[in-house]
Amino acid sequence: MAEMIRRRKMKVMVAMDESDYSFYALKWALDHVLVTPAAAAAATATREEEASPEEVDMVILIHVQQPFQHYGFPAGPGGSAVYATTAVVESVRKAQEENSAALLSRALQMCKEKPNIKAETLILEGDPKDRICQAAEQMHVDLLVVGSRGLGTFKRAFLGSVSDYCAHHVKCPILIVRSAKETGK
Repeated sequence: MAEMIRRRKMKVMVAMDESDYSFYALKWALDHVLVTPAAAAAATATREEEASPEEVDMVILIHVQQPFQHYGFPAGPGGSAVYATTAVVESVRKAQEENSAALLSRALQMCKEKPNIKAETLILEGDPKDRICQAAEQMHVDLLVVGSRGLGTFKRAFLGSVSDYCAHHVKCPILIVRSAKETGK
């Protein structure tokens, strides 16, 4: 019976940001994608036993920071670029790092609550759409999971959507998780 239920262990990448939508997507993936009935039964029966590395699903939590633009253009005619001081740039960079560490710590804690799941974090800098797709390809993930903010067609066309871009450009299967608020459930 155990042989019939056994499945290939997965490497799943979950794109994380500060939104509740990404945390909902992570929770949904942990509850529905990375748990089999056999694994759930085994986990409750032998919670103290450690699984071998071959039996552990891998979750890669990726967060992409937008690069800080250390210059700005004032409104109005004849304005020239204004550059931030080194102290301001370092302060913003430190705040970004602290924010990333806090949100990934919260996500890691969610992963630790599930048995037989190994989680790693990855922080990148750049355009989230491009960097997520690049990382998924480079790390040969089996599935990319992203949350959806629920933008309508009009807003998505003008504002852009990370999930929409990834759905069209990533080279692995993608799961776009819509929140319960968005689906009306």
